[in-house]
Parts: sequence; C-alpha cells; structure tokens
Amino acid sequence: MSHNIRHFKGIYPTLGKGTYIDSTAVVCGDIQFGDDCSVWPLVAIRGDVNFVRIGHRTNIQDGSVLHLSRPTISNPQGYPLIIGDDVTVGHKVMLHGCTLGNRILVGMGAIIMDGVVVEDDVFIGAGTLIPPNKRLESGFLYVGNPMRKARVLKESESAFLKQSAVNYVELKNDYLAQ
Repeated sequence: MSHNIRHFKGIYPTLGKGTYIDSTAVVCGDIQFGDDCSVWPLVAIRGDVNFVRIGHRTNIQDGSVLHLSRPTISNPQGYPLIIGDDVTVGHKVMLHGCTLGNRILVGMGAIIMDGVVVEDDVFIGAGTLIPPNKRLESGFLYVGNPMRKARVLKESESAFLKQSAVNYVELKNDYLAQ
C-alpha cells in the first residue's frame, strides 16, 4: 500500500476495482470501497473507532472529511459511516457517522452529523447543516442551516444525481490512464 493508504491496528482499507485515490488524500483503517470510486485531493477518511463502507461509483471531492463515532454505553454500535452507490460528495463536505443511500448529491461545504439517514435520490444544497439523527426523505431537495426540506426534486435534478457519478467515473478513468 502507498504511504497515504494506511492501516489502523492492522486493518487496511480495501479498494474496489478501478478505484482512484489521489496521492494527497489520507485513507486509514477499516474502510471498504466499491468499484469505480474516486477520492480527490486533500480528502481525509478515517475508519479508526468504527467502520466506513462506500458503494460503487461514489466520488469524494477535494478537501472533504469523513469520520464516524465510536461505540458508547448509550449507543453500543456507535455510528459507522455508510455511503451507497452513485453518490457525489462535493468539495469540503463533512460526513460524520451518518448513512447515505444511493444517488445522492451532497453540495459543497455541507455538514451531515451522527445518526443522520439520507434516503435514496436526495439533493443536499451547498452549505447545508443536517443536525444529528435526522432522516431525509427520498426525492427532495434539502437546504439551509439547519436544513429544511425545500421542495420535490425536478426531473432534471433527479437525472443529474446519476449523471454526476458517471461524470466522476469518467474523470477518474482519465487520471488512472495517465
């Protein structure tokens, strides 16, 4: 493994087929990536006190921080970080101990906190703060600090959720080909 893909207590991240990890990103511990994922410059992902699972064709963009919460007496499982397929995590996003479904776009600078569950097909606007233990329903746009359900997604926005993931698969393939 390279110097930026590190073990924690002997557990190394596992990368799916065709996964791209930028040399400036740090990926450490119990993290499993699906196929065709991409992790861009200056991302930090730590799977140290719990685990991280990232689905197929998911991209984590520049400067994002992904972590989780340890098990406690009041929450014996803690909060792992689970991200589905075809998810775009925008620049400088913070994900902490949450669960994201499939076909989600998390806008730049958003913060999603412990215990949050985001259902499939959701668009989260730039700068949105999602407080702990909220559930975001499928098919909606969420914005604000703290977040609020803004409206039903337009057909073009729903289509873009999948297209964004496709765009990043193509881009990471270009990087891997260099």
